[in-house]
Amino acid sequence: MTAEVITQLRADARENRGRILAVARAAFAAEGLDVPIREIARRAEVGVATVYRHFQTKEALLTEAFAEQLALCSAVVREGLAADDPWRGFGLVIRKLMEMHALDRGFARAFTSQLPQAVDFAADRDRTLRLLLELVRRAKDAGSLRQDFVLEDFSLALMANEGIRAETPEMRVAASRRFAALMIQSFQANPVPMPLPPPVRLPLSRR
Repeated sequence: MTAEVITQLRADARENRGRILAVARAAFAAEGLDVPIREIARRAEVGVATVYRHFQTKEALLTEAFAEQLALCSAVVREGLAADDPWRGFGLVIRKLMEMHALDRGFARAFTSQLPQAVDFAADRDRTLRLLLELVRRAKDAGSLRQDFVLEDFSLALMANEGIRAETPEMRVAASRRFAALMIQSFQANPVPMPLPPPVRLPLSRR
């Protein structure tokens, strides 16, 4: 086999890998984590064996597909921790993470699910959760956050956020921002009514 042929095969493999990841990210974001490997292979225009040649398990594909989002999520929490006012940092984290969730439901499900084979993803996620817990502790110590707040309350907010149905991603984000503002006020120890972001016209029932 000539060097030119080997180089072309490697280029084809890189192209296939990139296309698989792009398709997987889009599918998981729009439809959640249940999209089967066979469907991802079909959309990426490769064989199922090609997908498994690059990613031995679905968990491995999930880990790499969401690596960038997880890094961004961790950066958001660190930004919140760096704020001079813990309550302002807490609000920033809630707003930004809920906006991320509104755009990418697959990542949110991966972040809150147990993926036993995705060791690196789980470790990075757990480190991010520990940072978030530290921010929660600081906000409580400052007297700004309700003492009975637990992370499961944020999970409930994410579940409700997932129910937002809008005609465009922009409308979904706008609705999520308004909902996040409502949630932040409900989490405050002594709520101070603040103007909400503009409302978004949404269907009253699921189609």
